Amino acid sequence: MIKLENATLKRSLGLWAIVGLGLGYMTPTIVFDTFGIVSKETNGVVPLAYITALIVMLFTAISYGKMVKVFPNAGSAYTYTRETMNPHLGFLVGWAALLDYLLLPMVNALIIRIYMVSVFPNVPAWIWVVAYVAAVTGINVWSMGKTSNMNTILVAFELVLIAAFLVLAIVQFSHGMGKGTVITFDPLYHSGVRLSAVLTGATVVCFSFIGFDAVTMYAEEAKDPKIMPKAIMLTVFIGGAVFFIASYFAQALFPDVSHFKNTDDTLPEIGLYVGGTLFKLLFISGAFAATVASGLASHASVSRLLYVMGRNGVLPKRWFGYVHPKFRTPAWNVILVGLVSLLAITPSLELISSFINFGALIAFTFVNLSVIAFFVFRKKRYKTAKDVFSYLVMPLAGAGLTGVLWSNLQKDALIFGIIWSGIGFIYMAIQTKFFRKQVINFQLDEAEKTSIL
Repeated sequence: MIKLENATLKRSLGLWAIVGLGLGYMTPTIVFDTFGIVSKETNGVVPLAYITALIVMLFTAISYGKMVKVFPNAGSAYTYTRETMNPHLGFLVGWAALLDYLLLPMVNALIIRIYMVSVFPNVPAWIWVVAYVAAVTGINVWSMGKTSNMNTILVAFELVLIAAFLVLAIVQFSHGMGKGTVITFDPLYHSGVRLSAVLTGATVVCFSFIGFDAVTMYAEEAKDPKIMPKAIMLTVFIGGAVFFIASYFAQALFPDVSHFKNTDDTLPEIGLYVGGTLFKLLFISGAFAATVASGLASHASVSRLLYVMGRNGVLPKRWFGYVHPKFRTPAWNVILVGLVSLLAITPSLELISSFINFGALIAFTFVNLSVIAFFVFRKKRYKTAKDVFSYLVMPLAGAGLTGVLWSNLQKDALIFGIIWSGIGFIYMAIQTKFFRKQVINFQLDEAEKTSIL
């Protein structure tokens, strides 16, 4: 075990640096990875699914902005629910969110598998998963540092590639590809489109927005904490705009999924059909770099969270609270996350993203409800029409819309999510001696963030 010092994070991040970190976490090129899945699900209206998801995310982003002002040192659905409603309920929300953290590294491994198979189809897929997981796990055990500058470079590279895709798409339109024109209403609506299918598609693309809420983690590093609500909204708007424009062009080029051999991840084939082999390789290389960066960060994050849960006694301290004496990293946790990531050898991106969305949508719902609990019930902010609209109507709408998306998750994801939540409930009951004692706080505080990596 290492001795934790009372360190504080340096306030060095400006508005756009924080927005860049949020966009980096969201990984803009993911819109092309999931395009085939969502196009098949929605019958060819991927942009409409993104607009639907964006509307839901905007309500939730506004609620995040309100709560980060109240709790500037602990931006998470777990903390908001714990502090405004009930510690036990907060634990269950945090437990649901833990599912996201555990599975995100596996998603990155799965996407890398698909990229590499598209370039080297004769090499067994499992080799790429094992090689990638071993590399990421080894780096995280040894040490891993990330900077805002590196993130900015990666995000800029992604956006440049997306801009190149748009230019190449316009060229292909002029040659009669797809709809043969940039201006068409078909990507947004045509005969055969069903609301239920659009909602299911919106549930899938919610996976693309996971990360806008992650900017709340940088509240302690912002030069001015007052910029956090603006940073959250800008991240959602910019990310949503990129997703919408890119998906609109892609849908106009590929009205249906008949062009694709692999609809589970269409990015490589989109790059090939739009710009040829060279652009395909560039497209994959940009997405590859962004995915690896996201993989390193998500692997490190969940390892740290598991460490604090072990150190605080929420999980067995001997294993989860262990820190390697030489590398000063939570080595056993890093290895455990690596083992979970190896499961990326077989499942589909659609299924795993649905599992992740279960926890994310639960968290988003309770962020909205925490606004009502804090401002309406605790602070009594309901005496003016403005307060009623801001602190009751808006978050209630956000919670309701998020609930609609949650109800449209895949059946397998719902079953798995309910089982996961049930395990969390049983574990909490044991930890609290059937609710006779206070539930343990497993949040990672700011001093701990600076001392583990």
